[in-house]
Amino acid sequence: MACCHNMHISHNTQSLAGPPTVAVFGCGNVLLGDDGFGPAVIEQLLQSELPSSVLALDVGTSIREHLLDYLMLPSLRPQMLIVVDAGNIEGGQPGQVRQCGPAELPAAKIHDFSLHQFPTVNLLAELQAETGIEVVLLLAQTAALPEQVAPGLSPLMRAAVLEASARITQLIARMSAPHAVSFTTATTVEATTP
Repeated sequence: MACCHNMHISHNTQSLAGPPTVAVFGCGNVLLGDDGFGPAVIEQLLQSELPSSVLALDVGTSIREHLLDYLMLPSLRPQMLIVVDAGNIEGGQPGQVRQCGPAELPAAKIHDFSLHQFPTVNLLAELQAETGIEVVLLLAQTAALPEQVAPGLSPLMRAAVLEASARITQLIARMSAPHAVSFTTATTVEATTP
């Protein structure tokens, strides 16, 4: 059963027979409007029956600590890590969901993408290169983030939660297939929310 705890992976009380096949990290601050996209996706996923080999965590604004667990503790590493976050996608429309790898983010956009995640993009790239974990980013374009506390997603981002959840379900199914495709031969898919 998937679990949603905001703590280090190494302190997670979820009992898996071994490391998860897929780990899904939802990043964001639920008190800042559309920035709560990642946690909302985790909440949506946990309403369905996830395979017992899938770990789904709302990591809030502490993704770096979780990624360091994977670098330091090989016994915890999944085959695939899916990071879900909100931000600004160059040329993107509000509610658009983009699927990519860490190397596909333009260097110029790294620091204005997400305050709580980056420079974690460098850590994600290193994690993929050094450990062989397939890293997939699902990023949703926000319209604007509030300057003060304002919980709740905009209608376009609520629709993006459903799209991202469907994509994650497909990625999990792919990893569960008898002949799963290696990330070195997988292609990136990008679609827009109507």
